[in-house]
Amino acid sequence: MSYDNLVIVLAVAACVPFLLALVPRVPLPGPVLEIVAGVVLGPAVLNVVQPDATVQALSIIGLSFLLFLAGLEIDFKQLRGPRARLVGIGLAGTLALAAAVGWMLHIAGLFESPLLLGTALVATSMGLLVPILEDADAVGRPVGQLTIGGGSAGEISAVVLLSLFFSEHASGPASRLLLLLGLACLMVLIVVASIRAGRSMWLSQTVMNLADTSAQVRVRLTMVLIVGLSAVALHLGFEAVLGAFIAGAVLRLVDPGSEQTHPQFHIKLEGLGYGFLIPVFFVTSGIQFDLGALFADAGTALRVPMFLAALLLVRGVPALVYRSAGLSRAEVMASGLLQATSLPVIVAATTIGLKLEAIRPANAAALVAAGLLSVVVFPLTALPLLNRSRGSARSGPEKEAE
Repeated sequence: MSYDNLVIVLAVAACVPFLLALVPRVPLPGPVLEIVAGVVLGPAVLNVVQPDATVQALSIIGLSFLLFLAGLEIDFKQLRGPRARLVGIGLAGTLALAAAVGWMLHIAGLFESPLLLGTALVATSMGLLVPILEDADAVGRPVGQLTIGGGSAGEISAVVLLSLFFSEHASGPASRLLLLLGLACLMVLIVVASIRAGRSMWLSQTVMNLADTSAQVRVRLTMVLIVGLSAVALHLGFEAVLGAFIAGAVLRLVDPGSEQTHPQFHIKLEGLGYGFLIPVFFVTSGIQFDLGALFADAGTALRVPMFLAALLLVRGVPALVYRSAGLSRAEVMASGLLQATSLPVIVAATTIGLKLEAIRPANAAALVAAGLLSVVVFPLTALPLLNRSRGSARSGPEKEAE
């Protein structure tokens, strides 16, 4: 085992925040710069660092932790109630458009697996979406609630589809669906058992007493949950990331108010994820990025804007149904742009697709490049629209008061 390449990867991860701080007026997401840095330092350009076994192992764990935090960010309250119908209609539109785009590009000879492409286009990057809505003071407004609900539904659907149809452990879709239902039942059992265990005064008090000591019992129990469900997912023939994603959703269901009752717990999890494991995954993704395949010919490079437009079509257009909830035109446009912002699941889908030889390196590179552009371009365009709609909402009551 060698730590040489890992040192470089971690050094890149440590330098990225400082580079972003040098240009505060350029709201570039950290993962974008981490992937770009990996491309520059990797075999594609400078060939300074290689994705050896140590780096790849931590990268896989980082991907699982990223999906765990994505599951933890899902707000299940937004997936029920009066707005759930609109979210459901929007998701149905997304799935229909994803299927249509996938098959059209497949028939045109532009993409190998229509199902893999459709799955990659369904997801929304919740980790980037929520902070943007918070900055625009939109989380509590209808536009924020509908966008979070739609993004959560898309994220869940993408991870489930990815695990259902794409895995290194081959089995029929029907049997895999039964296994997925079994995994869902296990999730329910864990939630029920955890809630009942939480009613024990002795157990609750013990966890509270040990949570912020050297025992860090909340973090330890969470790691058991992540690794345990990942192991179960692997044994059932799914990808480990599905188990990690379910672990995040379970934790959210078991303790929905944890951000208020014990906020340090989330800070610790985010510190472990965003401070160590997840940057390794993004930098390694850049190291493994096939830059040569992307620019091998003009046709491949032109697929980047095509996939970017496909993201906007599949995730953005269904946001039009939110108009019936009273959203302004600017809010609907902002919601569509934010829902079309996607990167982690795209990287995960292309990584799995390359392992299964379901996608060519050129298409994988073009799809990841489109994801990179989406997290830069779409939020920058959506933020002014949200600010404008917030200003209109404030001026409306003032005019009525006059």
